[in-house]
Amino acid sequence: MNLQKILDQLKDCPCGKEHTFATKVVEIGSGLTAKTGKILKDAGFPEKILLVADRNTLGVSEGILESLTDAGFTIKQLIYEDMKYAKVEQVREVEALLLDVDGLISVGTGSLNDICRVAAYEKEKAFCIFATAPSMDGFASDTAPIVENNFKSSWQAEQPMVIIGDTKILAKAPNILKSSGFGDMMAKYIGLVDWQLAQLLIDEYYCDKIAAITRDATDRIAALADSVLADDEETAGAIMEALIMTGLAMKLAGCSRPASGAEHVVSHYLECHKVIKGIWPDYHGRKVGVATVYCNRIYRNMADRLETISCTKDPTDWEDVYAHYHESLHADVKKLNDPTITDLVDPKKLEEAWPTIRKIIQETLPTNEKLIEMMNIAGAPITPDEVGVSDEFMKDAMRYHPYMRYRLLLTRLMPMMGIDPMDYLD
Repeated sequence: MNLQKILDQLKDCPCGKEHTFATKVVEIGSGLTAKTGKILKDAGFPEKILLVADRNTLGVSEGILESLTDAGFTIKQLIYEDMKYAKVEQVREVEALLLDVDGLISVGTGSLNDICRVAAYEKEKAFCIFATAPSMDGFASDTAPIVENNFKSSWQAEQPMVIIGDTKILAKAPNILKSSGFGDMMAKYIGLVDWQLAQLLIDEYYCDKIAAITRDATDRIAALADSVLADDEETAGAIMEALIMTGLAMKLAGCSRPASGAEHVVSHYLECHKVIKGIWPDYHGRKVGVATVYCNRIYRNMADRLETISCTKDPTDWEDVYAHYHESLHADVKKLNDPTITDLVDPKKLEEAWPTIRKIIQETLPTNEKLIEMMNIAGAPITPDEVGVSDEFMKDAMRYHPYMRYRLLLTRLMPMMGIDPMDYLD
């Protein structure tokens, strides 16, 4: 991947921000496992390293330890049995092993990458990802979702200096992980709507060029829906590249807006409530995909049916909100809503902006039928029961998720509009 070309195209960007990222090398290709040591050596990666993996990811990366050793790297290892979600306790475990090394390599995807990128940031270590599945969009991100005290929030993290994807491994990843990556990418359409809406209503920073990077990457993945489950190296490589591009877009924008909107917060709501009960909440991209189907239907139906809206100051019943969060989460929710984001929104301005918002929705989102078709072809779940969520729990998530973030989302504006999102799900 030509990273310098990306930066050159963003030079003197009309948005006024200087765009940059820390990633120096992205290598995606067939048989790169055996070349990992050389790639890192050529990139100037430090020789004393900690390698973090679980037994599954290390097992599919046969030869990586030998490649690193042969290239002169000194390796410490932390191998988990099966890493499924990222908790602060695991971040601290990784940090404790970083004191006498200079670099950190995560062999895996998702939660493994997340705990490592946060640990690398907090201990100021060089970071590399050796990806084992095209399952999520955070490979090149400099933030990570971490669970602390059962509450999932975004933490500042180290953007990887090097990202390596061996398409032989990526193509043979379990279908459940491939479809998870597809669901995570389809979410970007919702994120782009929410980002533009925030710029329109409260003048939040927005960059057309960065949004275009995300849109192009998402469109490329959408076009590959019928190949997602194939053990095809070329497709796996294309998907991996698109996933990396959305992570780079987040770094370039200096926020997660280019890659996430209401659908990601819905997923976090579901996860927090399940983690409290000691239940594994399924793969991130699968839940995000289901939330995307819900958000897409609600957003499009609102845009198609409502020519005008009548708005008031935010009438949120806060006792009702807290009643739909576990008591252990109340302090976090209160902190994120004092002040609450809708304090910045003028009801009259929202009414006047609605025709523009409708147009943004209709021009950005796929039709509901097209989204369902693509998700089905790619093997991605579209209903709550497919990710272990009841219909009632999903309804709660759609109504109460916006209070988990200080972030303007269309779903957060619905109380001001006098709208119950579930009325537009049909």
